Amino acid sequence: MRLLITGGAGFLGSHLCERFVNDGHEVLAADNLITGSKENIRALLKRKKFRFIRRDVSEAFVVPQKLDAILHFASPASPPDYLKRPIETLKAGAMGTHRLLEIARQKKCAFLLASTSEVYGDPLVNPQKESYWGNVNPVGPRSVYDEAKRFAEALTMAYHRRHGVDTKIVRIFNTYGPRMNPEDGRVIPNFITQALAGKPLTLYGDGSQTRSYAYVDDLVEGITRLLFSKFHGPVNVGNPNEMTVKKLADLILEITGSKSKKVHRPLPVDDPKRRRPDIALAKKILNWTPAVPLKEGLAKTIFYFEKKIRG
Repeated sequence: MRLLITGGAGFLGSHLCERFVNDGHEVLAADNLITGSKENIRALLKRKKFRFIRRDVSEAFVVPQKLDAILHFASPASPPDYLKRPIETLKAGAMGTHRLLEIARQKKCAFLLASTSEVYGDPLVNPQKESYWGNVNPVGPRSVYDEAKRFAEALTMAYHRRHGVDTKIVRIFNTYGPRMNPEDGRVIPNFITQALAGKPLTLYGDGSQTRSYAYVDDLVEGITRLLFSKFHGPVNVGNPNEMTVKKLADLILEITGSKSKKVHRPLPVDDPKRRRPDIALAKKILNWTPAVPLKEGLAKTIFYFEKKIRG
């Protein structure tokens, strides 16, 4: 197959590029590098079946080659990034998705949208099923990401219904692993970098809010299976093992051996109190469940961060 992966130099995008190249497919990666890094794909640049182009998906660009699938992962994804670049985030979700769906329609290829658990907002049900419509503040600071993804989902399904595009939508829950930016701003990179530096770990609120953390290899496997499935609607891909942020901090302190203390800061506006995927649909249609235990995945991630930070 020949694949176009947008956001291909980002954390998740680079892992997907690597997976598909290793599986023998040709991969064209597009990224404007505002949050991605060529360091993430340095090894791939030497591979014959991999090519990188610097492009902003919200602007017009041409792909002359035949394509079998487009995987749209281009967007700032961490709160510090999308709060710093709100317009770019909305454009990636709206204009970028539209342009790429048009390419998919013209080339009669599959289209996989990277959506997010953020479409559920601060959920009023737990765990969250794909049938849950969410509880999102449409004008809050986080809405630039949440609503960009919700619009992208709506547009993707419209192209499926109106033009018959072979669509897939993955709703990604909190994912971690090597190649995350140490200054990403999400909870696991924050805690690891603070612990390794001997600085206090910053907990927002009282630390009782929950998240469910999936290791990147598990996520890539789920996305790969979804791409080759015949299912067109949204599918949750994440780890259903729910954990408080406070317990996560304690686990990272244990693995790193850090003596760092914990400090508390006010909870950000519209920060979700609970986050846990219902993965019954992924089990049924993809025969997928996460396989990497949290402690094992964190150890691999911490090892990567140690090398990245300390050289």
